[in-house]
Amino acid sequence: MSKKTFGMFSKDGDKIINAIVLAAKANKYDWDMVEHLLEGIATIDGFEEATDTEVREAVYVELYENAEVA
Repeated sequence: MSKKTFGMFSKDGDKIINAIVLAAKANKYDWDMVEHLLEGIATIDGFEEATDTEVREAVYVELYENAEVA
């Protein structure tokens, strides 16, 4: 089960970031692509924190440190 909070300031923000995490896992996005997506979200009013260190670290941990080993 994926993490539900990523340090965004709202539940809607966390839902958007969770969708990015799920897409990144499903499509095996590299970190550059994930950062690009976070930067895009940060341009939307109300979601500027998407590139904050806390959010980026939470996403990275979910994608790479909590990755299931095959």
